[in-house]
Amino acid sequence: MKKENKEEVKKVDFALGKENYRLLLIGVIIIIIGFVLMTGGAVNDPNKFNPEIFSFRRITLAPIVVLFGFIFEIWAIMKKPKNNN
Repeated sequence: MKKENKEEVKKVDFALGKENYRLLLIGVIIIIIGFVLMTGGAVNDPNKFNPEIFSFRRITLAPIVVLFGFIFEIWAIMKKPKNNN
């Protein structure tokens, strides 16, 4: 009986499957891309105004990409892992 218990102890079941972790990584990359899209538009002189900070990319596209990344993360966590038994 001790031998069976040792085999059971060695087996570790993770909460998420391998595919879930891959999807989580993809979601993190999507979120990083969204934040990169928000960058730029800065000026060296604080007395000058750069209207480029209000571009479509920074105001609309980037937040949508980040939001999609977070939704993708939630889906990746909730996705049921496949059983390979």
